[in-house]
Amino acid sequence: MSSVRAIVVDPQAPGRLGITDVEAPRPGPAHALVRVEASSLNRGDLLAAQQADAGWRPGHDIAGTVITAAADGSGPKAGSRVVGLLDAGAWSEQVAVATDRLAEIPDSVSFAQASTLPTAGLTAHRALEKGGLLLGKRVLITGSTGGVGLFAHQLAKNSGAFVVGTSRQARHEVMVRELGADEVVVGEDLSPARTYGPYHLIVESLGGAALKSALGLLAPGGTCVSLGWSASPQVDLDLREFLATGGGNLYGLRMYTELVGRPASDDLRLLAHMVSVQHLRTPIEADGSWDDVGHIAQDLLDRKFTGKAVLHLGTRSR
Repeated sequence: MSSVRAIVVDPQAPGRLGITDVEAPRPGPAHALVRVEASSLNRGDLLAAQQADAGWRPGHDIAGTVITAAADGSGPKAGSRVVGLLDAGAWSEQVAVATDRLAEIPDSVSFAQASTLPTAGLTAHRALEKGGLLLGKRVLITGSTGGVGLFAHQLAKNSGAFVVGTSRQARHEVMVRELGADEVVVGEDLSPARTYGPYHLIVESLGGAALKSALGLLAPGGTCVSLGWSASPQVDLDLREFLATGGGNLYGLRMYTELVGRPASDDLRLLAHMVSVQHLRTPIEADGSWDDVGHIAQDLLDRKFTGKAVLHLGTRSR
């Protein structure tokens, strides 16, 4: 039985993440076999790894080179540089990726840049779509300094929106403005955002008090897209202000449900093209070897940096 090296949950390793041999992937008819060159980390991956059993394989985002094209003829051919999305187990030397979650990338886009796009980029793109035409509209984005937030700012600005961001710490305000925010609310209290509203679209990822406040900031017929709960999953709602506005919508976005209705490949191709023509920056703040996964993962969990972290998986651990 052939094997490859992969990152797995190891309760004894730093960050509960270690490297070991696992069974080599066996692609299905509509899957391409990809040699992974880089993969990005998401907080969701790492939080899941803190609770998972030993041996579980985390990771969603990969960029690399197609070793063997899909047997059914779909997707990129062998030798293509690609970006892709997996349900789990992306942090491996080789992976099998469904071709409807795989897209070729331009030569000018590095593997590291491409690896940041699947989870964070797709989530930001699909969230903004819920607002429809954004030209001249007002958009509020919470959790602005995370990967999704930093992509959402850029995409909203490129769509012609007036964009308001948030930052828990004043030192991150400049970065949020550089990536598209017209105004930035500093601190955990969203009430100052009322000055720039009401909002046609709110992209909300904090939960708790932030979601409660956001629902009262919508314009009539506006939409609040809830992505998660990095602050708190518990929300104590006062519906009076939300209902008084009228026509507001609360949409719960889960990426893997979204992909049932429309595959990821076209959106990944679009995002990669935007990177290649410098219409989209990939906010990479940590970039290292997969040997350092435990330390990088812990720094991400501790919020020691903003944006994205990338692991290079192209060579075997020594």
